[in-house]
Amino acid sequence: MNEFTGHFPQELFHGGALENFSVAHNYFSGSIPKSLENCTRLYRVRLEWNQLTGNVSEVFGVYPHLDYIDLSYNNFYGELSSKWGGCRNMTSLKISNNNVSGEIPPELGKATRLHLIDLSSNQLKGTIPKDLGGLKLLYKLILNNNHLSGVIPLDIKMLSNLQILNLASNNLSGLIPKQLGGCSNLLLLNLSGNKFRESIPGEIGFLLSLQDLDLSCNFLTREIPRQLGQLQKLETLNVSHNMLSGRIPSTFRDMLSLTTVDISSNKLQGPIPDIKAFHNASFEALRDNMGICGNASGLKPCNLPKSSTTVKRKSNKLVILIVLPLLGSLLLVFVVIGGLFILCKRARKRKPEPENEQHRNIFTILGHDGKKLYENIVEATEEFNSNYCIGEGGYGIVYKAVMPTEEVVAVKKLHRSQTEKLSDFKAFEKEVCVLANIRHRNIVKMYGFCSHAKHSFLVYEFIEKGSLRKIITSEEQAIEFDWMKRLNVVKGVVGALSYLHHSCSPPIIHRDITSNNILLDSEYEAHVSDFGTARLLMPDSSNWTSFAGTFGYTAPGA
Repeated sequence: MNEFTGHFPQELFHGGALENFSVAHNYFSGSIPKSLENCTRLYRVRLEWNQLTGNVSEVFGVYPHLDYIDLSYNNFYGELSSKWGGCRNMTSLKISNNNVSGEIPPELGKATRLHLIDLSSNQLKGTIPKDLGGLKLLYKLILNNNHLSGVIPLDIKMLSNLQILNLASNNLSGLIPKQLGGCSNLLLLNLSGNKFRESIPGEIGFLLSLQDLDLSCNFLTREIPRQLGQLQKLETLNVSHNMLSGRIPSTFRDMLSLTTVDISSNKLQGPIPDIKAFHNASFEALRDNMGICGNASGLKPCNLPKSSTTVKRKSNKLVILIVLPLLGSLLLVFVVIGGLFILCKRARKRKPEPENEQHRNIFTILGHDGKKLYENIVEATEEFNSNYCIGEGGYGIVYKAVMPTEEVVAVKKLHRSQTEKLSDFKAFEKEVCVLANIRHRNIVKMYGFCSHAKHSFLVYEFIEKGSLRKIITSEEQAIEFDWMKRLNVVKGVVGALSYLHHSCSPPIIHRDITSNNILLDSEYEAHVSDFGTARLLMPDSSNWTSFAGTFGYTAPGA
């Protein structure tokens, strides 16, 4: 990795003899010279992690010898060309995290040597072409974070070598096809954040090599199929935020490799399986069900079975007849003494603030034990002491918190007037789930949310240099912030807004893009913040036509 910058000269590829073009992990910008299209001997192209731009359908041609191409993490736009199907020797196609739009060309199914396709985090729409079912050698298909719609094509069963299938955060709908059970080599299956309905097909239980299964944030109903208990290599299971009902299958007791589980926000009931993954699960991973019980944090113990012998029942009755009057007398004494003690104690103490029902404890923090994280944040900020304050906005005050693991996060403590507006916590938690899954290089990562009677706050990634406003209003820092860096900031913000408007479903309108909401990291790369705060706190705003934040200023995100 180097740190080269600048543009490529237009005459760079006029010779047409280029075979290997690798400039990954630099700061090159501008467009690719059109002469690259004529370099028919190309077999390897690596341009990932730059700031390159250009129409992806015009810049690249048909390369009969091309084996590997990676254009990820740039600013390419335009539609995918059918030309890619003509690259018959291509084994890897990676164009993730760009602004590519249009549909996936069916001609891609003609590149039969493809092993890997990664088109994630773009603006692709339309359906998944059934022609991809002809890619017999494909082992990774990654299409998450797009606008793909329709159903999963049944031809997916033809991909017998497939190991990774990630279709998360799209608009896919219909049923999860039982034909997925034919992809016997799958290690990861992620269908989260879509609109799949009805039941989980039992055929998923045929994926005996599966290690990671995520079906969260859909509209799945009915019972969890008992066949899932056959997944003895499964390590991570997430079926949260659905409408699953009934009991957790007893076959789950055989899933001894399971380490992480999340079944929250369903309608499940009955005992949890007697395995380590459920016993060690946080309450946040089990909460909001109809009535599950068992030996886990925050759950009630299940009822003990009744005695099976008449002798035992009779002896128990005799003991009860003798002991009950004694216990009643002792209980009365303890109640009187306890009542007097509590009254005296209350008289000496300030009456505690009543807890509003809608401010029940809610910990929606992805990848963390929410309750523990809440305690760590309160301790790290010394109860939100002003010494840790790093900014203030229209919705709350931002604090810097250094966790016990030395991880640094930004914590936005919401004004009480904002948290009082929350009414539907179930919908709110789903919204947090969606926003926390947003991933873009120019958007501040949101880790989650906590609502408590005392404090309510959002947890974000910490960005070192702070806001753009802070940089440009400091004479010393503004000198270092040269025009090339400023141009890159503009590009980053445009890319982030484009992603929020076109790659998120439903689209997210920022409504308050100002220099205060653009944060810069140590490399002066822009990160848009506060992208979901208005959406979370005012979910009923009709079509997002009202403006937020800065009075008298219409933000370009609106």
